[in-house]
Amino acid sequence: MTNRIAEEPKRKSGIKRLRKLRTSIAERRLDALLISQPENLRYLSGFTGSSGWLLISEQSAILATDFRYVEQAKEESPDFEIIQTKQELRDWLPGLVSDLGWHKLGFEANFISYEGYHKLTKAIKTKPVNLELVPTTGIVEQLRSIKEPEELGFITKAVKLADAAFEQAKGIIRPGITEKEAAWEIEKFLRQEGSEGMPFEIIVASGPNSALPHARPTEKIIYSGEPVLIDMGARISGYCSDFSRTLFLGKADKTFQEIYNIVLKAQTTAIERVESGMDASQADQLARSVVEQAGYGDAFGHGLGHGVGLAVHEFPTLGPSSSDSLADGMVFTIEPGIYLAGQGGVRIEDMVVLENGKAKVLTRAKRDLLC
Repeated sequence: MTNRIAEEPKRKSGIKRLRKLRTSIAERRLDALLISQPENLRYLSGFTGSSGWLLISEQSAILATDFRYVEQAKEESPDFEIIQTKQELRDWLPGLVSDLGWHKLGFEANFISYEGYHKLTKAIKTKPVNLELVPTTGIVEQLRSIKEPEELGFITKAVKLADAAFEQAKGIIRPGITEKEAAWEIEKFLRQEGSEGMPFEIIVASGPNSALPHARPTEKIIYSGEPVLIDMGARISGYCSDFSRTLFLGKADKTFQEIYNIVLKAQTTAIERVESGMDASQADQLARSVVEQAGYGDAFGHGLGHGVGLAVHEFPTLGPSSSDSLADGMVFTIEPGIYLAGQGGVRIEDMVVLENGKAKVLTRAKRDLLC
């Protein structure tokens, strides 16, 4: 009885998500939607297996998976009809859709390969099925962008764990240790403290390597007198955090102090001025204008941030060309940076949630220049 009571809020949340999705399906005049992206499967059904498909219509909620995951699917997705599949999508989908009387089936165009799509369309043509495949993008991702209280709770726990890992890292990163050694010590701490694996490969990049925004840890020894860029995150109950800081071992030189202060000002400006209803490109410009006015516009080559949730990079995208719109309930990073090739770089990244029109910072680690 206790477990059933504990599961009730989760099931109500799932029903609410399906109701919203069905509205979106109807608006697009589709009979059903085929969902294949793992994060979208988990969001809608609770299913965490690595192989599965959802088929959602006004009347049906089907989870199709192979024999490896059938029992798991029954446990994790009790409100879904579980179908055991055999062979490839092209072998079972046309017949199932025909039996259900669907004629317009949406699919996630960004998560089916061209080869898979080609095989499926060929299979449909060779069978007595009146079925049109309609490409769609972002339907479930739009729903996922507005976080529910339970989701925000998991994200907050993941943020707190990353904060704690950074405090640990400050004692680990010292002259003489390699980037790989430092990254492993951070990962070990995160896993020991409850992270479900890493949302992405931890970055520890020192000296000139810190000028590479997505550097990978190497055997390079960290020396005194150089910047060290750290980028890491944790995962709790499927939900991610993302966090960056730049340290300096020894006394920071004038150039590094200058670019650090510019990046910090850019980030602070964006955090203070970003608001609900704003275009994501406008949010990006809040920080970018600070960097450009300081003369380092060409050294800030990536977007200001990205949504974080079940995936570490999800809707919305905050960048110069983004057409996304920001709204209350969205969780995203604010992470301006300046990267000087051959010298080093600075990135300061925090996660925020939009509440009552303004950004609430979830990250608690200090943003001061730490030497």
